Amino acid sequence: MREVTAPPRLGPLYLAGFTTAFGAHGVAAALGTETEEIGLTFWGLGLILALYDIAEVILKPLFGALSDRIGTKPVIVGGLLVFAAASVLGAFATTPVLLALARLAQGGAAAAFSPASSSAVARLVGPGQAGQYFGRYGSWKSLGYAGGPLLGGALILWLGLPALFIALAVLALVAAALTAWRIPALPVLPKQRVTVVELFRQSTAPGFLGPVVLLATATATLGVAVGLFPLIAAQLDVNPVVGMGIMSVIAVVSAVVQPRVGDIHDSAVHLVGRAMVLGAALLVAGLALVALTPSLPTLFVAAVLVGLGVGVITPLGFARLVATTPQDRMGRTMGSAELGREIGDACGPIVVGAVAAASVLPVALGVMAGVAACSAVVGVGLATRAPVR
Repeated sequence: MREVTAPPRLGPLYLAGFTTAFGAHGVAAALGTETEEIGLTFWGLGLILALYDIAEVILKPLFGALSDRIGTKPVIVGGLLVFAAASVLGAFATTPVLLALARLAQGGAAAAFSPASSSAVARLVGPGQAGQYFGRYGSWKSLGYAGGPLLGGALILWLGLPALFIALAVLALVAAALTAWRIPALPVLPKQRVTVVELFRQSTAPGFLGPVVLLATATATLGVAVGLFPLIAAQLDVNPVVGMGIMSVIAVVSAVVQPRVGDIHDSAVHLVGRAMVLGAALLVAGLALVALTPSLPTLFVAAVLVGLGVGVITPLGFARLVATTPQDRMGRTMGSAELGREIGDACGPIVVGAVAAASVLPVALGVMAGVAACSAVVGVGLATRAPVR
């Protein structure tokens, strides 16, 4: 039974999702162009870029569980306010140390409001509409991933790096104010004490593990595509702007597809398994295509395939989690699912890099395609045999 019967107004939560995506990719893409101006070495740049993700990996499950205990709204609003403060610190950072602290604080804040926002969406709409609304939520995050490098680059070009951080602070403050005003405070549900054995059982249940494996596969493939497709384009002597455009193709295609695919989970549940298989096949096909015939046309075709695959897997994976998770532990589930996605995002490029170091990049992409295919088979098998609530 849904906790809120009125049509949900989720605009502030969509804005929160956009903010974390914009903050992750916008600053990451921009810092690479500003290393000399702010006195960064390549090692320092890599560390600062990693701090945001490290904070998210460690803290997302913790803040997800906290949102179950004290409610989603205070965690979202508090996280956004801290994100705004961290962004102001970044705007006035004059040394690499201050910039690192700002990025660490931004990552920790995003780790708070990101899973709490997902949990709020899940509880506000219920399992019957989870696909539709998670499709919209994922679409807004994809727009942040796509627009982040472009908007961030434009702001730096016109006004400098501080303008990017100020823009993020304003976005976070607006999202916090709208969340406090428009999003209802969901009641904290009574929880049962969970033993370590029970926690392990929940974490390895098909209803949780299957969707998370699929989401991790999608983000692993996305991480490889975003990180290495532009590199392959550069090796082909393609204009860097065109190479960067490949990332935007992936994100825009994913943003367009997600709301439409999400409806499948709500209106045609019997097709979910086939849709998951299709999404996984698209991801594998995108990697295999570039592995077999690396060229500019195939890079753009592969970008479309990966965007479609991510756009199919993401809303279906989260909607399946909503359909199989009791609402009293929705925050912990969403935080753990986000952790799985972050691990996939990190492991995909690591696998490709390790294999490429021992062979060549096309072989590494082929290996990654095989890994993605195997993990997708496992994920689909687990997700489709899990009972829904």
